[in-house]
Amino acid sequence: MRFVSQSPADTRRLAAELGAALDASGAAVSLSGALGAGKTLFTKALAGALGLDERVVASPTFVIAGEYPLARAGAPQRLVHVDFYRVESEAELEDAGLDDWLGAGTVLVAEWGERFPLALPEDRLDVRIASGELPESRIIDAEARGPRSRILLERWSRRWR
Repeated sequence: MRFVSQSPADTRRLAAELGAALDASGAAVSLSGALGAGKTLFTKALAGALGLDERVVASPTFVIAGEYPLARAGAPQRLVHVDFYRVESEAELEDAGLDDWLGAGTVLVAEWGERFPLALPEDRLDVRIASGELPESRIIDAEARGPRSRILLERWSRRWR
């Protein structure tokens, strides 16, 4: 599925619609894109749709992961925002708590997820953010990697139309 964002505000709205499409079971989302593409902006807007104050969500580049409890009715119980950029191996992810980040009721958002795709659940949503033709525009491609993520992608797509 391809989404076109004309501005950071569009990208935020698109991410918020993904957050609104999530149910209490949670999901895994792999975000990829160049530095400055908008991965953290996307995550903040998704978090806001889940009832979290976006200002508390920061790029986890130097801490690997940030964990945030969620309280919106019908939403997952927590958001785990992970950054694989400085991670050297899957073993480092496991030592940092990867097994604890996966599971029912959790939304796992992995920036630079393409670095360690085998560490992520097979059933996940892969979201690639690329620059568009205009300076602030983005092309956002989303691919479902399993049955639950296909349902999520369909709900997200319907909300965006």
